[in-house]
Amino acid sequence: MAKAVTILDVAARAGVSKSAASLALRGTGYVSKAKRQAVLAAAAELGYRPNAAARAMGSARSGIVGLVLDDLRNPWFVPAVEGLSEALHAEGLHPLLGDWRLEGAALVERFLELRVEGIVVVGTLDGAEPALAQLGTLPAVQVGSPRAQAPGAAVVTNDDGEGARRIVRHLAELGHKRVAHLGAPGTAVGDARREGFEAESRRLGLSFRTVDAGLTEEAGYRVGRELLSAPDRPSAAFAVNDMAALGLLSAAGDLGLAVPADLSLAGYDDTPAARLRAVGLTSVDNASREAGHVAATLLAERIAGGPFEPQPVLLEPQLKARSSTAPPPAVVR
Repeated sequence: MAKAVTILDVAARAGVSKSAASLALRGTGYVSKAKRQAVLAAAAELGYRPNAAARAMGSARSGIVGLVLDDLRNPWFVPAVEGLSEALHAEGLHPLLGDWRLEGAALVERFLELRVEGIVVVGTLDGAEPALAQLGTLPAVQVGSPRAQAPGAAVVTNDDGEGARRIVRHLAELGHKRVAHLGAPGTAVGDARREGFEAESRRLGLSFRTVDAGLTEEAGYRVGRELLSAPDRPSAAFAVNDMAALGLLSAAGDLGLAVPADLSLAGYDDTPAARLRAVGLTSVDNASREAGHVAATLLAERIAGGPFEPQPVLLEPQLKARSSTAPPPAVVR
C-alpha cells in the first residue's frame, strides 16, 4: 500500500516550513503569494488530502455531527437522512453516518475520537443505552422514536399513536368490523402504534386482535401466514410498518387471497415501496424528511449554546389511502 502523503511531504516539495505549508493550505495567517502558490502546486502534484481528524484536534471545533442509524436497510431512513443532511449543511455542519447494527458501541467511541459536535440517533438502537451514556452532555437529538436513548437528547418524531388511530378510523369507515394488527413488541414505535390501534378499535367497537411480528418483511410473512390461515381471519390488517405489510401481502398471495378483494391491508411509514403503483399500499406518511430538518435545526441550536427543550416535538402524520384498502367482502372466504 502506498504511503499517505503528509503535510511534511508538501512542505518539502514546496521548500517551506511545515507551519507555512499549513497556513497556506488553510488560507489563514500571513504567507507570501509565492509561497502559497508553491504549496498549493506541491499539494496538487503529490495528491495531498488534509487529515480531517488531525485538523479537528488543533481546532476548537470539528464541524462534524455523528448520525447513528439502527439499520441502513430500513427505507424509512432515506428521506429522514436527506432532511438531516440538507439542514446540517445549511448550518455549516457535516454529517458522518454510521450503522449501529454493524458497528455497535464502537461507533460511539469512534465519533467521540473524531470530536463530533453532536449526535443524531435515527430510529431505536437495540441495547444502546450504556454506549450512549458515554456522550455525557454532548448535544444529542433522537429522530423517529418517541423515547430518547442518548442522555438529555431532544426527541423529534411523528405522533405514532395518532397515525395508528387514523388507520383504524379509515378501515372502520370502509365497513370493516374484524381487524388485526401485526405489532413489533419491545420497540418504541411498535408500542406506540399498538396502543393507538387497540385504543381506537376499542372505542369504535371493532373486533380486534394484535399478533407479535416485527419490523421486517420476513416477520410480516411468517406471522401473516398464521394469521390468514385461521378460520376467523380478519377482513383487514394493519402492519406496524410497510416492510411487515409487504411480507403480509406476500403471505396473502401465497394463500390465494387477493388484496383488497379478500383482505384490506395497511402499513406505516409511506416508504417508496408503498407508493409503487403495482403495490398501492395504504400507509401513513410520518413526515420523516421534515423530522430530519427539525432535528438538525434543534441540534444546531444546542451546539450554539441554545436551551434544551424537554418536550418531544410531535409531527402530524398523514394517512395516504391507496388501492390496498377497500370495503370488506360480503362474506369472508
